[in-house]
Amino acid sequence: MSLKFQYNKTALQALNKQLNIRLRALPTLKNKESALRMEVKIAKAETKKLAADLEEVIHGQDKNLRMWNEFDSGLMSVKEVKLGFRKIAGEKIPQLDEVVFDTKEFDVFAEPKWFLDGIEVLKELFRLVIEKDIAERKMEMLEYARKKTTQKVNLYEKVQIPEYEDAIQKIKRYLEDEENLAKAAQKIVKKRQQNAEEAAL
Repeated sequence: MSLKFQYNKTALQALNKQLNIRLRALPTLKNKESALRMEVKIAKAETKKLAADLEEVIHGQDKNLRMWNEFDSGLMSVKEVKLGFRKIAGEKIPQLDEVVFDTKEFDVFAEPKWFLDGIEVLKELFRLVIEKDIAERKMEMLEYARKKTTQKVNLYEKVQIPEYEDAIQKIKRYLEDEENLAKAAQKIVKKRQQNAEEAAL
């Protein structure tokens, strides 16, 4: 959509104001884009590390697979996931504060002695899965914010600022031409008046 404007001083002032707004906002947007790009990189690395940690814990239990068949899965569950939020480059991003577990009581003497260790392993697994999910969500949100900021930078830099500059230039030329024509017309009128006065003498 091309910029619509009138050829007058009011339109020139309005366009100058809009151009200045965009020129002042552009460095901030570029800084935000660069900060978001860096945060996306960090979030990707964090997600990768959490996935690797999760794989490591799972593979660490391969030798105990038969024992896990005896484990009562109802002994432990996730009661609550507490999230906090922090601002990254102006974007509100979730972060894990705490995972609250609900552990049922059981007779330690009646059940195998490794159940206590099993509960700790499960807590670690649940925590890693939840942390990984949140890290993936965080990465997606940061990537989306980065894309939107990049689009805005490109819109300002490649479309709107050149359009405003072009429109301002056109209006200035038009107003200069109009002023020159008015001066030329005044000279002609003045010359005619002088000629008429000289002819009257």
